[in-house]
Amino acid sequence: MKTTKLLILFSVFLVNITSLAQTKRLDIKHLTGNFYVYITYNDYKGTLYPANSMYVVTKDGVVMIDTPWDENQMLPLLDSIEKRHNKKVVMSISTHFHADRTAGLNILRAKGIKTYSSVHTYELCKKFKEQEAEYHFTKDTTFQVGEYNFKTYYPGEGHAPDNIMVCFEKDKVLYGGCFIKSTEATDVGNLSDANPIAWEKSLARSIRKYPTPKYVIPGHLSWGSNKTMQYTLELVKKYNRTKK
Repeated sequence: MKTTKLLILFSVFLVNITSLAQTKRLDIKHLTGNFYVYITYNDYKGTLYPANSMYVVTKDGVVMIDTPWDENQMLPLLDSIEKRHNKKVVMSISTHFHADRTAGLNILRAKGIKTYSSVHTYELCKKFKEQEAEYHFTKDTTFQVGEYNFKTYYPGEGHAPDNIMVCFEKDKVLYGGCFIKSTEATDVGNLSDANPIAWEKSLARSIRKYPTPKYVIPGHLSWGSNKTMQYTLELVKKYNRTKK
């Protein structure tokens, strides 16, 4: 009898955990104007961990900056965007080669959606067998979609050798991706492909280039502060001091 009760309780526990995971697979939050941050989740060190990406709604369609962390989240995201805004996604830009920025690119390409990354990101995707964008740029590039003008910016190595940011200067929105840490972060995070010494210099360069953004979106966790570049710089400096 006790064994049966324990099995029932364990089953209920598993159902609750599974339900929790399923309810946290995709969140969409309004940022400002036609800008939205979408959060997807994947397993990181045994726990569900959030990844931030962004999209902007233009008169000519929706532009995605980065992809869901898990490609199984791509179709629900596309459906949610179309139902919410009555517009289709027309392009995406991936900000570096890791799977939390590139998963699902094959789905977008199969649907005829234009996918972009830097040549550096494309080469690393190819090397590490991550999904690849169809179109590639070799330097900082300005895009115009509908009424929105935005530019990619390569600050130098940091979290990854190829990490770029995307700036909507008129709207004061700076998408930092994993190059930028949230003020909620307590350390520099995954350093498997990082160059912490270069990261420090790249951050200083970025702060000089974009001194007064109103919104800065980091790759993970909360984005409430527009001082995340400065905070990331302090985290990286602290890490580098411990390695001297």
